[in-house]
Amino acid sequence: MKKKFSKELIIGFVTVVSLVILYIGVNYLKGINVFKSSNHYYVKMPKVNELQQSSPVYIDGFKIGVVNVIDFQFNNKDFITVQVNLDKQMKIETGSYFELKSGLTSGAYLDLRLNKHVGTYCAVGDTLEGVSTPGMMDQVSETIIPQIEIILPRLDSILQGIQTLVNHPALAQSLEHISASTASLENSSKQLNQILSRDIRPMLSNLNQTTSDLAVFSDKVKRLDLDLTLNKVNSALDNIGQLSKQLNNKNNSLGLLLNDRSLYDHLDSTAVNASQLLLDLKLNPKRYVHFSVF
Repeated sequence: MKKKFSKELIIGFVTVVSLVILYIGVNYLKGINVFKSSNHYYVKMPKVNELQQSSPVYIDGFKIGVVNVIDFQFNNKDFITVQVNLDKQMKIETGSYFELKSGLTSGAYLDLRLNKHVGTYCAVGDTLEGVSTPGMMDQVSETIIPQIEIILPRLDSILQGIQTLVNHPALAQSLEHISASTASLENSSKQLNQILSRDIRPMLSNLNQTTSDLAVFSDKVKRLDLDLTLNKVNSALDNIGQLSKQLNNKNNSLGLLLNDRSLYDHLDSTAVNASQLLLDLKLNPKRYVHFSVF
């Protein structure tokens, strides 16, 4: 049986297939899908910091293509030409532009800014304008690093001042005083705990006893016949009222004595006469007393 294919033909076929697989694999690693048709456009960039071939192209965060070629214009050094391959369904309005951005971990990429206010579109292969915005590292190098350079001499002087303060003997003495104060506080805390354990418990026992006594007293107060006591008080008040009424009444001796004006006048007149009699007796005793001598 004759061989259908010669050895040279098989080697050539394997070589071609390997090259095709290699081409597809390399483009796949670059992010290029060779089986998907795309349109190419050119972008004039003032600079391409960190931008590389196969860098992604986004629109509103959605990937629509990749960077295919970055070409430096030796005859015109004002810009760098970047070729991008975009999805064939992507239509770019005239007046749109590409913006170069860079992420902290993703590297540089292009962001397509569409001009949505027109109805005309760019043709495939047209050249669009590109702008570059400062990336995070650019901002760090332009703003933070100069400030750090200004702060470093001050930081050095601050560190020297701290070192001088740390090495000062007064700090060691202060730390020793703090240590002694801490030890004293610890000793005082121990003594306070001893006092609390020794005196507070009896005080609490006495307080509990006092509380119990108050409870017993309160119970006894509750048991008193307050109604009987109040009745006795009311009876005594009634008796006092009756006595006062009798004193005000003229039908008895005390009432007449307290309320009869004529009796008061007679008693007053009698008292005056008695006083005059005693005065006359004192002045003229012979008138009333006679002595006879044998």
